[in-house]
Amino acid sequence: MQIEFNANKRELQGTSASRRLRRASRVPGILYGGTAQPQSIEFDHNELFQHLRKEAFYSSVLTINLDGAKEMCLLRDVQRHAYRQLILHVDFQRIDATHVIHQKVPLHFVNADIAPGIKLSGGMVQHVMTEVDVKCLPKDLPAFIEVDLKDLAGGASIHVTQLKLPAGVEAILHKGEDPVVASIVVRGGGAVEEVEVAPVVAPAAPEKKPAEKKSEKTDKR
Repeated sequence: MQIEFNANKRELQGTSASRRLRRASRVPGILYGGTAQPQSIEFDHNELFQHLRKEAFYSSVLTINLDGAKEMCLLRDVQRHAYRQLILHVDFQRIDATHVIHQKVPLHFVNADIAPGIKLSGGMVQHVMTEVDVKCLPKDLPAFIEVDLKDLAGGASIHVTQLKLPAGVEAILHKGEDPVVASIVVRGGGAVEEVEVAPVVAPAAPEKKPAEKKSEKTDKR
């Protein structure tokens, strides 16, 4: 997916200059990496805001048109206002078409509704990961990676090594690890067998014996 956006070189720097840019609906940023020196840049806020609403903008190789000169880059960081819909600052990294890049790619889950663990067992999908780290040449970077759940049974999981990655794309894993991407959790299980319990009867209180009457003796004198 080809995404191109515009930017201009920024000469003035510092907090005050950045505030003036934001009041003028401009966004300060920086372009770094490669053999060139880091370059302070600025963008039109509305144009950049619309690009940032697209998922592909975060994981695709982008083309920045900087005062007429085009370069390939990746989005590396976005700073947003705490509660207003304002972009405060953005970072982009230059890339070389001949060098491998590392990038997070979003996961798209499909066929959950026909998975045996859901259709037959009444389970639910637990998404453990929503993106995966990959490495590849810029031309091979996918916008997303599809995770097919159609064969997943109840209690089963799908791991990173089971993902079908595009040609030239490799997942970044540490030695010996294979994290879970998603699993189907079946809640409730089988019915609980009811066991009849005999009621507990309190022992009867012992009967009190009536007191014996003393026999009256008649004195015969």
